[in-house]
Amino acid sequence: MNNKNPNIDLPRIEKAVREILLAVGENPDREGLLETPARVARLYAEIFSGLYQDPKEHLLKFFTEKYDEIVLVRDITFNSTCEHHLLPFMGKVHIGYLPKGKVVGLSKLARMVDVISRRPQVQERMTQEIADLLVEVLDVRGVGVIVEAVHTCMTIRGIRKPGSVCTTSAMKGAFRSNPATRSELMTLIYGKRHTL
Repeated sequence: MNNKNPNIDLPRIEKAVREILLAVGENPDREGLLETPARVARLYAEIFSGLYQDPKEHLLKFFTEKYDEIVLVRDITFNSTCEHHLLPFMGKVHIGYLPKGKVVGLSKLARMVDVISRRPQVQERMTQEIADLLVEVLDVRGVGVIVEAVHTCMTIRGIRKPGSVCTTSAMKGAFRSNPATRSELMTLIYGKRHTL
């Protein structure tokens, strides 16, 4: 991937990575590490590309429809980077909404998730940002967003608990105020195994 974003300073990242290698006692001039700083710089340009994109742009093209029941896209995969340790966290997003005259293309929801997740991020904020954006742009009757993720800052360091999954939710409108509507969404996502 070529860095076409003038906001990302690849040479500066390369220098920083070289300094990290020196700081941990490695030789950045040995054969296996010679190109590592450039590779890491390109990696950061890719995984943080969402900093310079507006996720709203993916929701601006919508269709007028009279449909007023739940629209749900489950299992939207994502990869993000924990802003506390700069380690990956990854998982899936479930997005349900109750339209009020407009529906958005299903792939647009996945594109929006990609933009929001490609930033230094925390799962709680990411969940809230997705829900708030749908409320703002689509003017929906309700939004429910659930994010399930594995955080490598918890599985490969620190407490080292592989298999741990963090789940966050943001419920807006009818999904927050109406327990039956919320329960219907949860059943669509998880089947009968959910509990309220």
